[in-house]
Amino acid sequence: MLPVFARAISAAGLNPEQRERIKQLSFADAGHGYDAFGMHRDFVGMGLVIPAGLYDSYFRVQSRGHEHLPAKGQAVVVANHSGTLPTDAAMLWTDIVRKSNPPRIARPVADHFVPMMPVIGTVFARGGMVGGSRGNARALLGAGEMVMIFPEGVPGISKHFKDRYHLSDWRVGHVELAIRHQAPVIPVGIVGPEEQMPQIGKLNVRLRGAPFIPLTPTPIPLPVRYHILYGPPIPIPDLYRPEQADDPGAVREAAARTRAAVESLLEQGLAERPGIFK
Repeated sequence: MLPVFARAISAAGLNPEQRERIKQLSFADAGHGYDAFGMHRDFVGMGLVIPAGLYDSYFRVQSRGHEHLPAKGQAVVVANHSGTLPTDAAMLWTDIVRKSNPPRIARPVADHFVPMMPVIGTVFARGGMVGGSRGNARALLGAGEMVMIFPEGVPGISKHFKDRYHLSDWRVGHVELAIRHQAPVIPVGIVGPEEQMPQIGKLNVRLRGAPFIPLTPTPIPLPVRYHILYGPPIPIPDLYRPEQADDPGAVREAAARTRAAVESLLEQGLAERPGIFK
């Protein structure tokens, strides 16, 4: 019944151009409508319909640099992470499906607790999310897919408001994967989410798998304007050999490259935007 429900929402909410994009998506159907990780084409369509109001009218997403997204083959999309609620991931996922050419899906690699969340974990998986294990990411890259990784992880979305646009600890797993699979890294800077739901504290209480309860002065995200900037690919295959994925020095160096690229995009986006809500 769920695929029928998703198909009905997609048919009712997508315009003809968007429906055609969904049809064009490269999709490794395992023989029963789902791929090996549970993604379903109709749920991808539903995933475009449900957040459309947030993308078009609430956060009014502006983006540029889509030409840096590869037309095919494995790639690692790396972005900053912030905002208390992970709407930045949803908007980036939506932007890539809408504007990549040809249409592609960047498979979000989520922290371990997300797939365990009731209902939400299943719906996200149907839209392309995978649990954050190296095995999952390696399988997707080995199949020539594009994965989306937020190296800051949960500390990124839980940072204090005073630390906005200062990257948290930058995990190195994304470049270990990129080096091992000889995949380019596409850096992305997302400006706006840092101000959407200022976090002034948190309760270290686990609820439905979530690692903490945020304390914010606003119960919902503010209607800030999102600016998504894609940077030129970092040519990992030209810089590192596959065996260097096991070299801690090379991995740290590569992670420093990706961090610097994302920081540069953030600085550019902050300098160019006319205001938080503009």
